Amino acid sequence: MGAGQAMTRRWRRKPSETRKYLWVGTLEGFPAIMLFQLLGGPFLTGYLLHLGASAEEIGFVLAVTTLVNVAQIGMAVVMQKLRNRRMTLLLLGGMHRVLWAATGLVPLVAPKSAWVPLFIVLYTMAFLANAGGGVVWASLISDMVPASLRARYFGIRNTLLWGLGSAALYAGGQILKHSPGDGGFHLLYIVSGVCVVLNIVAFWFYPNLPFEPSAEANPLKMIRKPFHDAQFVRAIVFLSVWLFVQGIAVPFFSFVMLKVMHLDYETVAVLTMVQNLAMMAGYYVWGRLNARFPTKTLLFWTLPFIAVCCLVWGGAVWLPAAAVLALVHVLLGIGTGGFNQLAFNFITGDTPKSERPMYIAAYNALTGFAAFLGPMAGGAVYKWLGDAPLWTQQFGVSLAAGAVLLALALLPGRRVFREPKAASGRAAANGANKTKRGMDA
Repeated sequence: MGAGQAMTRRWRRKPSETRKYLWVGTLEGFPAIMLFQLLGGPFLTGYLLHLGASAEEIGFVLAVTTLVNVAQIGMAVVMQKLRNRRMTLLLLGGMHRVLWAATGLVPLVAPKSAWVPLFIVLYTMAFLANAGGGVVWASLISDMVPASLRARYFGIRNTLLWGLGSAALYAGGQILKHSPGDGGFHLLYIVSGVCVVLNIVAFWFYPNLPFEPSAEANPLKMIRKPFHDAQFVRAIVFLSVWLFVQGIAVPFFSFVMLKVMHLDYETVAVLTMVQNLAMMAGYYVWGRLNARFPTKTLLFWTLPFIAVCCLVWGGAVWLPAAAVLALVHVLLGIGTGGFNQLAFNFITGDTPKSERPMYIAAYNALTGFAAFLGPMAGGAVYKWLGDAPLWTQQFGVSLAAGAVLLALALLPGRRVFREPKAASGRAAANGANKTKRGMDA
């Protein structure tokens, strides 16, 4: 009886502020991931093809989301004056969601000749708002989640979100299978509109934590500060080159499957769901490993997965296409899941708190510009190969990109992300101690 009463009292206790923050950060992500899955990925490529976009236009759309990250440098400066991060996030995050969902109205409000240009305008504006909101969100969420819990929390959070995202992806594929064309895309956008409303409501529950401003009052000195960190600069220069090469091939996987291989939406959705399931497992495993091993070391080990997934496309010469594509998406899910999570942990965990917004902005601006050029170059390559043998588009581009990526990972990548042995041992011990303290808390 006493034990039961004690348990009842324990459940009636008001949850700690940290625990509430963890729940808010997780629950807000549910409508966001559904929106991302229903309007992005293979459905974004499919919708653009439905509107009549060319390979170059698709390449631009896939790339523009990273180009606009250059605006984050300005946002990091403006943040020093805007103390209410919650309202800023609500405004910019809400604009992003509303404008992205508004692209579904394009066929209803414009003549066919203007569909693609109008889509690009709305989409660019949406992700420009997202770029500003992204640096605010990264700064706020890194303050909401204690450093001792960050690696494990984001591993679990991302696993849960991508589980729901996989279900949304499968549902979207079924919708387009049974209602191809305008009707199917209208249904996707209606569901996405509901997600937009829920996501904006969820932003209200974020806390407005005190903001620690930069030690530099001069904006130019503030901008230069991350670039005086030699280790940080080496990492972002390497990752910028990596993302450029990756962008030539990886964003066009859906284009190749839909346009070149003539697979249906349901098949592409299932393959993307396989990728998301692998990403879910990757998020959890990489998060667990990050509690024990240095972030830079693990970030390096995500690179071969991405390189090999491109190389595996060449297996289509000897193996059934279904088996090759499934393996490609498994490797891509493990690699990109770990890469995205560990890169975020790198710029939020290994950087000074007062300068964190500018470090985040500098990282996203440089890597974003490189990631913009990659798909633009990829779109030009696929257009140039339009009259070439079919194999050059089906797996030739991915095979070449994979070879370059593997060389980058094994040669300069090892030097950039190498941890001194003594420092590595200390980092692992500190990670274990932080994890223990986080569990005790």
